[in-house]
Amino acid sequence: MAVPTFEVFRVPLLRRLEDDREHRMTELYEMLADDLRLSDNDRSEMLASGSQPVYKNRISWARTFLKKAGLIDQPTRGFVRITDRGREALRAQRPIDNAYLSQFPEFVEFFRGPRRNGETTTVVNDLDAETPEDTLNRIHRQLRDDLARELLDRIKASPPAFFERLVVDLMIKMGYGGSREDAGKTVGRSGDGGIDGVINEDRLGLDVIYLQAKRWENSVGRPVVQGFVGSLAGKRANKGVLITTSTFTQDARDYVETIGAKVVLIDGESLGTLMIQYGLAVTTVASYDIKRVDSDYFDE
Repeated sequence: MAVPTFEVFRVPLLRRLEDDREHRMTELYEMLADDLRLSDNDRSEMLASGSQPVYKNRISWARTFLKKAGLIDQPTRGFVRITDRGREALRAQRPIDNAYLSQFPEFVEFFRGPRRNGETTTVVNDLDAETPEDTLNRIHRQLRDDLARELLDRIKASPPAFFERLVVDLMIKMGYGGSREDAGKTVGRSGDGGIDGVINEDRLGLDVIYLQAKRWENSVGRPVVQGFVGSLAGKRANKGVLITTSTFTQDARDYVETIGAKVVLIDGESLGTLMIQYGLAVTTVASYDIKRVDSDYFDE
C-alpha cells in the first residue's frame, strides 16, 4: 500500500493518545506505522529532498494540525497528549478533516493567517490530502514532466545530427570523460558500424563507451538492440548506451539482461529526466531553499 495522506493519520494519532498519558513522538511514529500496517517499503519511502521518511513527515503534520486546532497539546518537548477537545472529536465519530477543524478560530488563523478587519472565519476547503511538502513535490513533478515533454518535442523537431551531438553532451554532463574536446566524439556517418558516438568512461581514456541514438516515434525492438550489440562486438567493446526519443519493447529490455556486454537503454522519458537532472539544454528560473527545525540542536 502507499503511505496514507496526513489526514488519515489524525484519528489514529488521537486514539493512541486516548489513555490520557503523555506520549513521546518518536515512539508514536512506529506505533502509528504498525496501526496502519505500513510495509517496509512504505516506511523506507523518503521525501523528494531525502531529508525524512514520508510517513514520519505526514505524522508530524497530522500532529501540527491537531495541535493548532487544540485537539492535542505539547506539555514538554517531544511529547504530546490529548485534550478535552480531542476526546470530543473522537466521540463525534466523523472525519477530522480541515472542515471539521475550521470550527476552531485558532486553527483558521493558523491555516489562513491573521484576519483583517471585517473578515469572517469561513470553513476551510477540503485541502486535507496533502502536506505542504506533498504540494511542493507534486507541483515540482508536474513542472518537471512538462519540461521533459517539451524537451522531447524540441529534440524530435531537430536534425538527426543534433540528437547525436546531444547524446554525447549528456554523457559528458553526467561526468564521463571530462570536456567535449577530450572526451567525446560524434561519429554518425556511413560506415560507422551502427555507432553514433564514442566517449571515454574516465578522464584517462582507460575504457570507452559506445553510443547509439535513435530519434524514433515507434518503439525500439530487440532486433535493433541486437544489432547494436553486434556493433559493439565488432569494436571489441563491452559497454554501450542506446538512447531513443521513443520507448523500448519489453522484449528488448529483457534481451539486454541476458547478454555479456553491459548495455544501458535510455528511453525518451528517461532522456528528458536526465537532461533536467544534469542541466543540459535547460535553465534554472527559480530556486527555493526549504528549511526545517533541527531537532538535534534542541535535544542537546
